[in-house]
Amino acid sequence: MEGALKIFNELVAVRLAEQYAIGGAMAGYFYSEVVITEDLDAFVLLSKPQSGLITLTPIYDFLRARGAVERREHLLLAGILVQVVPAYDALTEEAVRQAVPRQVGATPTRVMQVEHLIAIALRTGRAKDRARVALLLEEAPVDSERLSNILTRHDLNDRWKSFKQSSP
Repeated sequence: MEGALKIFNELVAVRLAEQYAIGGAMAGYFYSEVVITEDLDAFVLLSKPQSGLITLTPIYDFLRARGAVERREHLLLAGILVQVVPAYDALTEEAVRQAVPRQVGATPTRVMQVEHLIAIALRTGRAKDRARVALLLEEAPVDSERLSNILTRHDLNDRWKSFKQSSP
């Protein structure tokens, strides 16, 4: 993973993205020991072009030039499957902007905070996302006030209530 993160740091340095943060299940590794995933979700914050149409072509070209190979919806980059996800709404933009610095080996990176991971998983709502929420709530240090504020701000209180009612 460290090799891929070095390349994403370079991507930000050359200003193809404003910032990036590790999200999805891989981010769970920073908060829980029991996470099963095969890919790295790299959420990227892009500058809004004048046309309003966001394209990942410059990012994919950059990553291909550094050895990335396409594997269906992923790229194989420095030995790890990577999915590049543009921050696509207010919640994911906030999650990238408020991501916390971490180290992977000697490489600095940024990881979405656990409260944002929970909110994004609740909104996505797949069975595996609901399982991830349960795991994070059990194993990670969750700031419940911060989580509540995020859920309220992004209109996810009904999803939270539904999750709480269906959880043992």
